[in-house]
Amino acid sequence: MSPVASVCACGDYFEVDKTGELCLKKGTMGLRRQIVYGTPGTYTFRKASYPWLARVRVRVQAGGGGSAGADAAAKQLIARPGGSGGGYSESVIEVGALGSVESIVVGEGGAGGSGNNPGAAGGASSFGGTVTAVGGNPGTDGMTSGTSNTTSNGISAPPAGKGQITSGGGAGEGALRMGVRGMSGRGGDSVMGFGGYGRTTSGTGGTSRGRGGGAGGAFSSDGKKYDGGPGGDGIVIVELYG
Repeated sequence: MSPVASVCACGDYFEVDKTGELCLKKGTMGLRRQIVYGTPGTYTFRKASYPWLARVRVRVQAGGGGSAGADAAAKQLIARPGGSGGGYSESVIEVGALGSVESIVVGEGGAGGSGNNPGAAGGASSFGGTVTAVGGNPGTDGMTSGTSNTTSNGISAPPAGKGQITSGGGAGEGALRMGVRGMSGRGGDSVMGFGGYGRTTSGTGGTSRGRGGGAGGAFSSDGKKYDGGPGGDGIVIVELYG
């Protein structure tokens, strides 16, 4: 007579559902899916689309600030400070605390200024009203064309938003001029990106890398006009745990 096989299942991880099937318990399956919202805009998250969902980990990065443009007169110089990096926030949210529909906003990086105009602030990013991050501050246009020794202040970092873990972005570096030589400011870093580089020769504001970094400052000498750089776009990442 053949022995009868038996199977035991750990009650910490398995349960029998209403149909008699052996199933994994909700909340014990770990990370099952990651959703990346990487294009600036507004989206919706519906928890009913994931009946196995136990909790989410939300990572929210705001857009970085753009830098000012620079248009110096002949034989003169303008150097601009860098824009600041966008803020970052993070939270783990149990499924019962989620709304049936949560709005997601991905902030756009601030535009660079043209001529001698300031840049634009980075856009805020958010997941519902509980996880929010503030966009980076823009680079200013305070330095006028000339050859006298002068400086421009760095750009302050944005404040922290809402979440279990929060951080304001990094400050943009200041700019200086010494006669017909100078240096523009580096853009501020973010948790998920790096600011654009500062310049010692004529050119547009340095481009950020990753997500949410501030733009480097533009540099103009001897009648050459250059636009400021754009800040890095934000991003929202939603990790789904079963």
